[in-house]
Amino acid sequence: MSVISTKSSASAKTSAKIGDKASHLLSDFTTDPRVVVISAIAVFVSAAGVLAGAGLLQLIKLATNIAYFGQFSFADLKLQDSPLGLWTVLVPVAGSLIIGLMARFGSEKIRGHGIPEAIEAILLGRSRLDPKVAILKPLSSAVSIGTGGPFGAEGPIIMTGGAIGSLIAQMLPVSDNERKTLLVAGAAAGMTTVFGTPIAAIMLAVELLLFEWTPRSFIPVTVAAVVAAVGRTFLHMPAPLFPFTGGVDISVLQLGAWMLIGILSGLLSGVLTQLVYGCEDVFLKLPIHWMWWPLIGGLVVGLGGLIEPQALGVGYDNLASMLSGDVVLKAALLLLVVKAVIWSVALGSGTSGGVLAPLLIMGGAMGTALSGYLPAASPGFWALLAMAATMGGTMRSPLTATFFAVELTGNTHVLLPLIAACGTAHGVTVLLMRRSILTEKVARRGHHLVREYRVDPFALTRVRDVMTKAVETVADTMTLHGAAAFLTNPKTAHPSFPVVDANHNVLGVIDPPSVLRWRRAGKHRTATLKQLLAGSKITVAYPDEYLDRLADRLMQVNVSHLPVISREDQRLVGYIGWKDLMRVRARLQAEETQKTAFFGAR
Repeated sequence: MSVISTKSSASAKTSAKIGDKASHLLSDFTTDPRVVVISAIAVFVSAAGVLAGAGLLQLIKLATNIAYFGQFSFADLKLQDSPLGLWTVLVPVAGSLIIGLMARFGSEKIRGHGIPEAIEAILLGRSRLDPKVAILKPLSSAVSIGTGGPFGAEGPIIMTGGAIGSLIAQMLPVSDNERKTLLVAGAAAGMTTVFGTPIAAIMLAVELLLFEWTPRSFIPVTVAAVVAAVGRTFLHMPAPLFPFTGGVDISVLQLGAWMLIGILSGLLSGVLTQLVYGCEDVFLKLPIHWMWWPLIGGLVVGLGGLIEPQALGVGYDNLASMLSGDVVLKAALLLLVVKAVIWSVALGSGTSGGVLAPLLIMGGAMGTALSGYLPAASPGFWALLAMAATMGGTMRSPLTATFFAVELTGNTHVLLPLIAACGTAHGVTVLLMRRSILTEKVARRGHHLVREYRVDPFALTRVRDVMTKAVETVADTMTLHGAAAFLTNPKTAHPSFPVVDANHNVLGVIDPPSVLRWRRAGKHRTATLKQLLAGSKITVAYPDEYLDRLADRLMQVNVSHLPVISREDQRLVGYIGWKDLMRVRARLQAEETQKTAFFGAR
């Protein structure tokens, strides 16, 4: 046995060219032309998502008119004008009973606001959604919202659009990642259809649904969102939904007020999240089947509607009124409290509905109530800021909320205040809450999510940075008998060793399993390792290649160690195994925990 020690410093020539002859094969991204095919499929997914979104909005109108006016009509009637009087209390109860039956005998996945179910399908279900979901989710949501449920249509249509994308993908020979991309493309198309916010839909995909930011997924999702934005114009759907031309002067005082709104919105986000899951915990303790829980939630919604009718339904009129500055302090506070209570109870009961519109309304109500105590600004400005910040803080998606507010109002002049408030709210909720309202449900089902995107450290580290440079080797002249004795010797420190010839060229690797295979094959005990390894395929690593590719190779060949050879002369320069790869993890941990001052420290 001999030890080969390599020098840590490279030659000037090697340093100049980095020593990586395969560097021309590396690129910023791993995306291939297949993305064009997936983008083409995303066009059809988007078209279907637009039709589904438009259909859901019409279904909500139909359900509202039947439930509150007894009319089979798609007219845009207001719940507050219903002639039912006190009997309106029972309308949400009846709707909740229908939803409970649909969930019990149709699909339980229609319960809730849809986005957690989409996340779970992406991460744990190979992005496969049941066809029932594509049918029952919009129907149940239309019934829920149409009978007064204090929800938005965006969550259900995100789930429905995702289901459409998943179903189309399941009909085609695609990979799991491509199926995920098409699912999210459908979700983005659905959100764009409802609100006319393609950029926010793309950002929601990146921040919440894709769990990656790569061209292979970003491009098809972008295609779907843009196609949906164009497609909705053929249906004469307005954009922006809530035009707002106001603004504010930029100053230090204003910056402080923006951050204050962000802090308060973050706190409101925490309260609302706790309310929803606190209500869910209460329902879990009830001695009745979950099918009946929405009935209780529907009764609370009905009673809340008697106190504040504006709290029922999607409430888009409330958003328009708050942005125009037409809501007074008392009305804003009443709307905030009633909406928060009935929304939390109804969502906790397991009925079907979305969270985006309610968050906008409750945040806007808080901003409206605070506007009299904040620096001067255009009417509705503080409501808009609080809307976006509450949405961004609750969903932990600050970029989505920022662009959502801009696209919703068509006002780019408020971009700076929005990102300041949304970023602050995001910081508050990240520090105060372990999970968001969207991921808590997934976590309660026993699955842990990490929403932090980082560059893979294996993709930044070369083999030469972690390999063992003082390599213990065995000569190719060693016999099979000698190799068996050497490997079984208690003093032998390692399970495998590279075999080298007189020029330190690698012939292969020996370990106990290989010796056992040779003996079982009847190889003579005096046969040398050179003879035994003749003609065998050698898998090697190079000092200039990156660990992500090396890790793939280790798995493909099912070995734990590889010899590292020089590209120039093919001589052994190192040895690397899984333990060496784990040093990268240790170094990453050190970067997170070790604190060093490079200036002023002694």
